[in-house]
Amino acid sequence: MSILICEDNTLAKKTLSVVIEKAGFSTEASEDGIEAMRMLQENDYELIIVDIHLPYHSGLELVKYLRSDLKKKTPVLIVTAFSDIQLQQQAGELGINGYIVKPFNPADLISQIRSILNK
Repeated sequence: MSILICEDNTLAKKTLSVVIEKAGFSTEASEDGIEAMRMLQENDYELIIVDIHLPYHSGLELVKYLRSDLKKKTPVLIVTAFSDIQLQQQAGELGINGYIVKPFNPADLISQIRSILNK
């Protein structure tokens, strides 16, 4: 199993992949909500890292799809440039396991991933 990164920004997606892979995890990536939904249907992941704003379906829509339609309890970590309290509350209501605001410290990201996966 691996970590799915749902991020439309090429540089951010590459940065996340490199940081996570250097910590010993394998990654797969999608750049929009449609591709992410297909990948979630076809694969199981240890963790899903998702940006709030994605083309076609938002990160929160992806989490709703994961939880409601697919009935999966896969942990989800939001990594986004938006620190809006309302978004954080919506994410919390969907059972998000963590929320990191970009730009992030790579050590903090890996610490959060390990914490989520060890629960």
